[in-house]
Amino acid sequence: MYDVIIIGAGPAGLTAGLYAARANMKTLILEKEGVGGLISQTADVANMPGSIPDATGPALVARMEEQAKSFGAEIQIEAVKGLRVEDGVRIVEGEKQTYRAKTVILAVGAQPRKLNVPGEAEFTGKGVGYCATCDGPFFSGLDIYTVGGGDTACEESIFLTKFAKKVTMIVRRGELRAAKSIQEKVFANKKIEIMWNSTISKFEGQGLLSAIEVTDTQNGQVTRVTPDEGDMTFGVFIFAGYIPDTKSFEGAVEMERGYIPTDVLMKTNVPGVYAAGDCRVKTLRQVVTATNDGAIAAVEAEKFIEENY
Repeated sequence: MYDVIIIGAGPAGLTAGLYAARANMKTLILEKEGVGGLISQTADVANMPGSIPDATGPALVARMEEQAKSFGAEIQIEAVKGLRVEDGVRIVEGEKQTYRAKTVILAVGAQPRKLNVPGEAEFTGKGVGYCATCDGPFFSGLDIYTVGGGDTACEESIFLTKFAKKVTMIVRRGELRAAKSIQEKVFANKKIEIMWNSTISKFEGQGLLSAIEVTDTQNGQVTRVTPDEGDMTFGVFIFAGYIPDTKSFEGAVEMERGYIPTDVLMKTNVPGVYAAGDCRVKTLRQVVTATNDGAIAAVEAEKFIEENY
């Protein structure tokens, strides 16, 4: 019987593990693939308070993992298939075995929706990004292209004009899907241009992204886009939404479009079950907010155990 089982070993899960283990709770972190979450794919982490120059995502999560383990948190690589509550005990069904816990913290994260076209994976972090706040400053003075026409794509395109020479929105349809008030801001911004009825069909380059192919969705015509003369690269940000990794918990906790709603104390609708990080219903998905969630969830789990066991 564990005091707390944390599902997911990204920044939210590792922080929860740190706080739980430091509180002398018997703590298990289950991770289906590898420790780190999305931040482990980031070459530079410049927006984490206190991060050192040239800090990398993998280095940051390696320190988080070491710190959680140093206080006694166990970490196992095992996918989780489901969660249920029986006789006041939270039952976590892993692929290899079944675990029992007094409390559970869901920190399974969310994955950005991909275009799934040639070169996308190869140039992720080398010109292709999914987080304007994280990576926008790396393209200061360069052209930036964004993909998407919804609220997020429009808002992030406006944000990216703080850094870019010009932002070009690549929109699949002939209109934006964002709220009218946001559309008006896009149309009024002189640094934003729009390629209508278009989608990226290929990413190319040598080491860094140096070309994209844009296909007209109406006539199939392909346009090759390269950096301006004198520029080595440009940025492409894909805002096609996120996919929360919560499918295994459908029916176990309340969800909204796949995300888990909580209160400010990270409590779900199931007593003793908490959610933290990108899988939550929230407005900002960053390392700093994930660690905040993880810390709160662990402290609340400790209080739940004190009151109920």
